[in-house]
Amino acid sequence: MNEIQTETVAATSSRSSQPNESYGALVWRRFHRSFTGMMGLILVVLLVVVAIFADFIAPMSPVATHESFLPPQAISFRDKDGAFTWRPRVYATAETGELDPVTFQPIVGADLDNPRLLGFFVKGAEYRLFGLLPADRHFFGSTDDAPVHFLGTDKFGRDVLSRAIHGSRISLAIALSVVAIVTIVGTSVGLISGYFGGAADAWIQRFVEVVLAFPQLPLYLALTSLIPVTAPTHVFLTFVVVVMSALGWAQMSREVRGKTLALARIEYVRAAIAVGATDRRIIFQHILPNVMSHVIVAVTLQIPSVILLESFLGFLGFAVKPPLISWGLMLQDTATYSVIGSYPWILTPVAFVLVAVFAFNALGDGLRDAVDPY
Repeated sequence: MNEIQTETVAATSSRSSQPNESYGALVWRRFHRSFTGMMGLILVVLLVVVAIFADFIAPMSPVATHESFLPPQAISFRDKDGAFTWRPRVYATAETGELDPVTFQPIVGADLDNPRLLGFFVKGAEYRLFGLLPADRHFFGSTDDAPVHFLGTDKFGRDVLSRAIHGSRISLAIALSVVAIVTIVGTSVGLISGYFGGAADAWIQRFVEVVLAFPQLPLYLALTSLIPVTAPTHVFLTFVVVVMSALGWAQMSREVRGKTLALARIEYVRAAIAVGATDRRIIFQHILPNVMSHVIVAVTLQIPSVILLESFLGFLGFAVKPPLISWGLMLQDTATYSVIGSYPWILTPVAFVLVAVFAFNALGDGLRDAVDPY
């Protein structure tokens, strides 16, 4: 009996001696066990890194023109005689002199006599890193500064891969800017409406219902069409962000209001009111921290919807105008079936959109599962 009591006391003392885990540690301990959540986190980090260092990662300049509608050049580890080599290369495309019997387009093939060796940290088109530091090194590309097109070229002869990498900047910047504004406005309105209640809550919710009742797509097209074509690019981009944010905050505020209504009736909030705590202290010290877990999950799940909306509006020509580059704007080249059938590599931006949507959705699902139990 004494031995059992001794073991129980030892186990209890060992548990009490361990430091208590914080809320963030508990969430991370559960989140890193989620395979899809960790995959989404890794992909999101990679997307952000690619967007920040787009000039360095892109193998070519996004505005440099070459032959239009060149097919993708596959990486090969064999020389022209078919022998294996450790030096990766691509072969320039050349016309074979034959015509496709269906499209009557010239058939092109690999020019085995003109290999282009590949490498890392190669010299290429000049750019300014972060808009400040002049540089000419690229993460990968041709060692002799020859043009290589891993995903082909578009109708103007511009490299599709380089444009897609640079397009991630605008697409992600629009999504993150819109979601940041939506989160700040929606969270603030939801907290005020749910905490104070009464007539203020009634009037705020009627206004929220009016915003939610608007047919968003026709309103997007109508508002963005008000901007003159000659407007500067930054003015057009700012207007698009404002329009998307003005129509997106209402749903966030409704969700935060529901959470605030439930939290305002919990004992520790009533105790804070009883001891004379100010409304500001109660909102920011007691309610907002408990709402943030839901807000973070909602943000990661809302970013994909904004990316899809920007891509759709860009495809219609209402989101981004040249010389800016976005995934949606690149998809304008796929407006006809003949182009898709003859040059399917023009659909490459769709793959970037799908990866971004999957990454943020997987991250949001992982965070939701990790946050809920705690």
